[in-house]
Amino acid sequence: MAVRRGAPSGDRVDPQGNRRLALTVAYVVLVTLLLWVIQSFASRPPPPRSVPYSELVSLVEQNRVEEATVRADRIIAKLRPAADAPAAQDAPSTPRTAPAGTPDAEVERVYATRIPDVDDAPLLANMRQHGVTFSGEMREDAWWQPLLFGWVLPFAVLFGIYMLVMRRVTKNAGPLSVGKAQAKIYDRNAQEPVNFEDVAGVDEAKAELVEIVSYLKHPERYRAIGARSPKGVLLVGPPGTGKTLLARAVAGEAQVPFFSISGSEFVQMFVGVGAARVRDLFEQAKQRAPCIVFIDELDAIGRSRSGAGSGLAVHEEREQTLNQLLVEMDGFEAGKGVVILAATNRPEVLDPALLRAGRFDRQVAVDRPDVRGREAILRVHVRKIRVAKHVDMRVVAQRTPGMAGADLANVVNEAALAASRRGAAEVETRDFEEAVDRIQLGLKKKGRVMTEPERERVAYHEGGHALVALSVQHADPVHRVTIIPRSIGALGATLQLPAEERYLMTRNELRDRICVMLGGRAAELVAFDDLSTGAQNDLERATETARHMVCRFGMSDALGPVTYGEPMGGRFLEIPGLHSGRGYSEETARAIDAEVRRIIEDEEKRALALLEERRRDLEAIAARLLENETIDRDELERIAAPRLRTGSRPPPPSVPEVLGDPGHMKPVASNGDGRR
Repeated sequence: MAVRRGAPSGDRVDPQGNRRLALTVAYVVLVTLLLWVIQSFASRPPPPRSVPYSELVSLVEQNRVEEATVRADRIIAKLRPAADAPAAQDAPSTPRTAPAGTPDAEVERVYATRIPDVDDAPLLANMRQHGVTFSGEMREDAWWQPLLFGWVLPFAVLFGIYMLVMRRVTKNAGPLSVGKAQAKIYDRNAQEPVNFEDVAGVDEAKAELVEIVSYLKHPERYRAIGARSPKGVLLVGPPGTGKTLLARAVAGEAQVPFFSISGSEFVQMFVGVGAARVRDLFEQAKQRAPCIVFIDELDAIGRSRSGAGSGLAVHEEREQTLNQLLVEMDGFEAGKGVVILAATNRPEVLDPALLRAGRFDRQVAVDRPDVRGREAILRVHVRKIRVAKHVDMRVVAQRTPGMAGADLANVVNEAALAASRRGAAEVETRDFEEAVDRIQLGLKKKGRVMTEPERERVAYHEGGHALVALSVQHADPVHRVTIIPRSIGALGATLQLPAEERYLMTRNELRDRICVMLGGRAAELVAFDDLSTGAQNDLERATETARHMVCRFGMSDALGPVTYGEPMGGRFLEIPGLHSGRGYSEETARAIDAEVRRIIEDEEKRALALLEERRRDLEAIAARLLENETIDRDELERIAAPRLRTGSRPPPPSVPEVLGDPGHMKPVASNGDGRR
């Protein structure tokens, strides 16, 4: 574990304590100001009431006016109460004052707007006759007031809004930082380092990156012999396989700064901003060399520019950013100590200029882990939770075929949540079982009530899948059968676990897999002599598998060892209306459709024959499912022991045909409504 350097414990400053103190002081000042404002408004006298000029003259004649203030635009008068006003003929010669103890707030005040071009001398003489104390007040605006309120304040408000918008757009201190790189810097002294011990299941990828770590730690060893480190390393793999974590582990092992940025952060709506950010990123990296620059989702800026020659629209900003990236990767020497790591799950769309030697010299495959890799990943993630001693991580790894590192982390977290919900002190095997079911099938739908005929049909459907899997030679072992509804719409499920990791599949194995897929539909025909919509997804997956056999793997005697369809984006696609993605005639298309239909019909007939032969076992499985809703592997084999029967098939070929890319056909759960 790395030792963090810092100030001694006695000199450490608690940032949380300082923040709380500052907030307390701010609250006290705010409350004080608020009380002062409330007190000021409460003690202010009410504003004067507006009256007509003629009424003000009448009030003076009635001896109601005690004091008056004459301004340039109005006359403000302070009135006596009506009960205290003397008669007009007894007007005093000296001014009266308000009775002692009378608050000034209770004295009524009025004002009248002066009439333009009218002399107020008669009114003033009348006031003197009635003993009114009056004075003049000349209010003129200062020279700076029009400038302040007419020009300075409006421009200040507009400039403040502009600065606020620019700060939100750039996420920095001002508009001049638009071209600054938005990379996050992970320093080993600031963040907890990630090492190769924290990354499991990708041993081959780690082995290829050990040389990068060695170069960053001991560059003189390579310089002495004249060797240079690769400028760029491209991590290629499906989402969630740990490419970012692996890049951080390289930086942690080499003990160098780590710049992390996503490819989408370069592309902005302003043309040229992305290129400026690329330049700034490489400038920062050179200043902190040796270091690692990691660009995630490289395909966001590194897509092929071949569309420009074909007349297709090309994103101008992305193209400029890519050009700048290519220039920067050519512009620094490998001996500077800056290594570029990038990650993508779509290497087929990258521009060839990025992948040539001298830029991204190496491509490291980060694939989905096998059963041993999944077990190692699970052991890394369970370090942070309390797991019962009897939990076998290898069994959990076997339950999760095809899952990546992020999926396995989610399984561990869901298992811990399941243990917390039932109030357990440790996570047990059933919690992992529930977590895997929840991720693969969804939540249990306790509120969904199926009618008895529907439950019976689902029981026969799932029983058909399970019984066919017990009867064919190459099916994966059945782990559990259930008719409990799930939140994703599944009314039941048949879970199969592979006995071992498979990378190649023969034609007979694929045909057995199709037969198991059609077992639910065949069971409904045997039990009810009718079909339902529950086999929709079964038919879709079976048809897809049969079409791959015919079009991709040359496993059809009628069409021969020929591949039909051109690869686009790493896959063989058949796009209607786009002949470049098809590559065969209409006559061949009809032959393909006929061959796919023949394979499906042959396997359905075989499934029907198997279930007719073992109808009693099918009824026993369905009855047990209706009674208990779930059957595990041991109970299933007690009810219907495996009886392997290959059935009628075409003769095996002299050379074994194999499936070159079976990753998309991993064993998964089949359920009663056609979903998987």
